[in-house]
Amino acid sequence: MAFDIAVKRVYEPPAKADGQRVLVDRIWPRGIAKKEAALTLWLKEIAPSDALRKWFGHEPERWAEFQKRYRAELDANGDAVAQLRNLSREGKVTLLYGAHDEAHNNAVALAGYLGAQA
Repeated sequence: MAFDIAVKRVYEPPAKADGQRVLVDRIWPRGIAKKEAALTLWLKEIAPSDALRKWFGHEPERWAEFQKRYRAELDANGDAVAQLRNLSREGKVTLLYGAHDEAHNNAVALAGYLGAQA
């Protein structure tokens, strides 16, 4: 079963097409009110560990290794992954993140992980 998963910066305005909006960062994004974010869920538990996040530092040359390490963390984080999969069975899920880099962030890596598991 393929999941309908999108990725979007939390700073972009919510849209009906987003479906269920899930923030997948461990840290709340600066400058945005909870109401503005219009979240279905803040799933902190699925975010990369603090150690991995700090090591990565959004440096593109570390992207491949970051994805590998993050996948290993996700493999060991069955409850949070199952929670996200269950949500995605109900319809579209948009994974929200706060990083500036739209190509190299945990939401993109997470979407790839979920897509590979579908």
